[in-house]
Amino acid sequence: MLHARTTSGGKVEPTPNGWQFEITEGGPAAYRLAQLDDYTLLARRRFAWRERATLHLRCRVSDSALPGTWGFGFWNDPFALSLGLQGAARRLPVLPNTCWFFHASEQNHLSFAQGQPASGFLAQAFSSPRIPPALLAPGVFASPLLLIRPLSKWLRANIAARLIREDAKRISVDVTEWHEYRLKWSPTRVEYAIDGETVFETAASPKGPLGLVIWIDNQYAAWLPDGSLGMGALPNPAAWMEISELKVAT
Repeated sequence: MLHARTTSGGKVEPTPNGWQFEITEGGPAAYRLAQLDDYTLLARRRFAWRERATLHLRCRVSDSALPGTWGFGFWNDPFALSLGLQGAARRLPVLPNTCWFFHASEQNHLSFAQGQPASGFLAQAFSSPRIPPALLAPGVFASPLLLIRPLSKWLRANIAARLIREDAKRISVDVTEWHEYRLKWSPTRVEYAIDGETVFETAASPKGPLGLVIWIDNQYAAWLPDGSLGMGALPNPAAWMEISELKVAT
């Protein structure tokens, strides 16, 4: 079942054939999110989708250069830290397993490997070993060490880049026009198609189970090759994303 998640300044509304996602104009003091997902109330082991799932939808957005991020696909909500409040499942951070169409504005740097695109409109996949969250928990408490740039640089290059397999391609398409997107996830490959034409294929297939997520926000996150970190909200104009003909099947 799909659930809408919004912050102040975010809105998800049904349309005759899908949904409209909106965030209001605003400055960097507030995080604005409009999201639809099927996992918020579930533990990760109960996420709905495993290998051999296909996502199909039509999408357009209000501007091709929106601050923040937006996209749609499957992921394991890896960076969540939830204590089970307000009906949400208890959840600790894990390594990312993800395949999606993903737009990240230039302030973002969402890649751990050399030679991979870290912003723009991407077809992107992350595949990581399923290390139990309890074994990763000490790393959460040690995260302030990432503020030490030489150590952060070493961890990025020697731990994150080796544990997390990633592959991505920057896609050139006018996202303000309606396009048909298809993502086909199998145990050994992920195929990405736009308007019936394959635009990217990768063997970096994520490990399930994963949840479905569709969102737009004004957030950025960056872990740069020199070890420096950045995260926060960006000033944004009023922005929207519209989807229709959503289908997910196995």
